[in-house]
Amino acid sequence: MKKYFYVVDIQYLGYRFHGWQKQPNVKTLHLMVDRTLNYIMEGKYFKTLTSGRTDAMVSAEHAAFELFLKEPIRNETEFLALFNYNLPQDIRALSIKEVNAEFNIIQNSKVKEYLYLFTFGEKCHPFCAPIMTTILDDLDIDIMKHGAKLFEGEHYLWSYCYKPTENGVYIREIVTCELVENHIYTASYFPEQSYILRVKGKGFMRNQIRLMMGTLIDLGKGNLTLKDIEESFIPDSKIKMDYIAPASGLILNSVEFE
Repeated sequence: MKKYFYVVDIQYLGYRFHGWQKQPNVKTLHLMVDRTLNYIMEGKYFKTLTSGRTDAMVSAEHAAFELFLKEPIRNETEFLALFNYNLPQDIRALSIKEVNAEFNIIQNSKVKEYLYLFTFGEKCHPFCAPIMTTILDDLDIDIMKHGAKLFEGEHYLWSYCYKPTENGVYIREIVTCELVENHIYTASYFPEQSYILRVKGKGFMRNQIRLMMGTLIDLGKGNLTLKDIEESFIPDSKIKMDYIAPASGLILNSVEFE
């Protein structure tokens, strides 16, 4: 039987979800997406695969999943509207497009960009909590900017993987890593100044961005130096970076398939 393949671009606020992957007895994004599809397709066969998992409370501007069907979608605009009408209000499908059978959302080469939104020095309005991390201590933003640029290029990143194994691949290339003032997300209850760590690359390990952000926060507090970061890149280094920044500040900004 012929199959039909579609890629759906989706965005979500991850604050109340336990990540993407289905898990017993908890609410996940994959569960809600599949539950909605099952309802609007009235029990017809479908299967979904994501381009990558996100952790609990992580949000996305642009994530992607592949939809496998045994019958074609006759009107993609109507399908998208019906899908959105039935999804929870903190999940929205942006687009759907048909792809061929050779496309593989997991194996196809892709570039991802993550944003990490944070502020420091003051207690913020509680409404900031779903997408912004607040560090109450003072931070040296200038040295954090220098520290962020050190991550650019190809490095040995064992120190930035949660529970690394003996046979993991730890030589990774980061295309962009920069810390900039936040001009993307605004709200009347946001603090006067906030910042974004912007990281772009082909492949990221478990909690890699949050460990990088945690390292930069420790750098900004004076608990680490720029030399400490440089030494963590030395091949076969086993320097352990312990601070995993909170998940709620992390946003998957884009997924580009090459």
